[in-house]
Amino acid sequence: MFSPAPPSAQPRIIRLRLNDFRSYAKLDVTTPAALVALCGPNGAGKTNILEALSLFSPGRGLRRAQGARLPRKDGSGGYSILVDIGGEDETLLATASVPGESARACRINREPVASANAFLDYLNFLWLTPDQDALFRGPAGDRRRFLDRLVLAVDKSHAARATSYETALRHRNRLLEDFSTAPRWLDAIEHEIAELGIALSAARLETVQRLGVLVEAEAGSMAPFPFARLNLEGEVETRLVREPAGAVEDWFRAALHEARNRDRAAGRALIGPQASDLVVEHGPKGEAAALCSTGEQKALLIGLILAQARLIAQMRGQAPLLLLDEIAAHLDEARRAALYRILDTLGAQVFMTGTDANLFEALGGRGLVLGVRDALVTPAA
Repeated sequence: MFSPAPPSAQPRIIRLRLNDFRSYAKLDVTTPAALVALCGPNGAGKTNILEALSLFSPGRGLRRAQGARLPRKDGSGGYSILVDIGGEDETLLATASVPGESARACRINREPVASANAFLDYLNFLWLTPDQDALFRGPAGDRRRFLDRLVLAVDKSHAARATSYETALRHRNRLLEDFSTAPRWLDAIEHEIAELGIALSAARLETVQRLGVLVEAEAGSMAPFPFARLNLEGEVETRLVREPAGAVEDWFRAALHEARNRDRAAGRALIGPQASDLVVEHGPKGEAAALCSTGEQKALLIGLILAQARLIAQMRGQAPLLLLDEIAAHLDEARRAALYRILDTLGAQVFMTGTDANLFEALGGRGLVLGVRDALVTPAA
């Protein structure tokens, strides 16, 4: 499904402007460095900057916030975010909302585009936030969402595919609730669900397989971050490993037909990629990630993000931009230095946050350290 892309210029955000976004009435900051660290106390506005950047990708950003929560309190009621991208050709990306509306308007070089999907031609993001620290212990839905973000970075049609699949599932649920629905309508929607579901699962499965090969092959260069063994568990995925996609699609369609009464009682489809789970194992220890210590889980997550960034660089010819919120807080000095070394060799632009500038001393002269306090951004002292 995926094919390697030819090398191309690495994109870099060189300027960020915010108007009435979260805690910022106005912000205009230049960020020409590859490694950018934002330092300041809790509540200063560091994560708001990462969130603003994350909105240049499909979905609701790294906080998954409803659009009505994004405009600044006591502001105009809307907001705007603009980034200038340096590279072969300088490009201006903008996303904004108007007062009273939660939908985003998106522009590229001042020309409107249909959605944030268009930004994928210019920027790809991966992010890691403190909320994800419980990823391995939390519900399977969180891990599927995490995986879908990884897939999206190498397959920009994945978001639309996942959205269409969820829409089709909801349509089927409504049809099942209406006992007068003609069988042909259920047949039609189940045909669509099976087609979309197999494509969705196949994309996830391919990413997991590619990532699994890469993390084991490059385990040495990722030290001291442990490599992870990955498996996508679900009946659809199990069949896709050993059977042709067409045969699995036929099986899935028949299984949906047979499960109508059960799914009607449950209020949802009980089989399909929406029920799959990403299972992660601590490679060196051979232990389920869910059973590892908090520190080990954090290290595994960082290792996974770094490995996926390398995979994306191989597949697309460009490394993604990384948004790493409070990344260094729970790392010892040696691991912090190793992280910055790996990030430096990756070639991606990275935005990091932390409460103390001392956490970024190991960057040396390789990065830009900015102080954030009361929604003001200045060079760190």
